[in-house]
Amino acid sequence: MSSDEILVDARGHRCPVPTLKLRRALEAAPVGGRVRLLADDPLARIDVPHFAAAAGAQVLEQAEVDGGLSFLVAKG
Repeated sequence: MSSDEILVDARGHRCPVPTLKLRRALEAAPVGGRVRLLADDPLARIDVPHFAAAAGAQVLEQAEVDGGLSFLVAKG
């Protein structure tokens, strides 16, 4: 994780909580800001990209990390 990323740890929460936490972080971020979301709900694989597209954000990276998921999302 780079120092200019906002980290949102939503592990242990079920959808829609990870997506809601991501939305709040993106709202607070400047345009072009990056938010890294950590989640362990398998539905996040589907929910996060759909939310990002609808919100005008871009998923830059999606990976499996430590038994969970990591998304790097840029605010549009």
